Amino acid sequence: MGRRKGAPAQLLPAAPRKLATEEATKSRPWYRPGTRAPREIQKFQKSTDVAISKSPFRRQVNEMAEDLVPGFLLRSSAVAVLQQASEAYLAEVWEEANVCAAHAKRVTITVKDIRLACRIRGERF
Repeated sequence: MGRRKGAPAQLLPAAPRKLATEEATKSRPWYRPGTRAPREIQKFQKSTDVAISKSPFRRQVNEMAEDLVPGFLLRSSAVAVLQQASEAYLAEVWEEANVCAAHAKRVTITVKDIRLACRIRGERF
């Protein structure tokens, strides 16, 4: 029950308090360390959606194209192809960086792993 305009707060009856039930005190499920990451990996491997958001990627591509050729416009299908190709490239580099990290007996990929993977591929970073 809300307070009505003009009525003093003392005269209105108090709202009934909710009792602490099992549902109210129930928290999110707790997962042991190392169980959520494989689930997320499976989810992303099953999906065909893009990993990079479309609008920021499009802005970046348009900005880079504008620097090269003023007034250059790209179709949405061309941007989609560029996005698919760039995500495939990044996935390959991250896979190779993961191998480099595993070789160094680490689990986490670092910048030096990505640089080493690019150097092995013969690319300049």
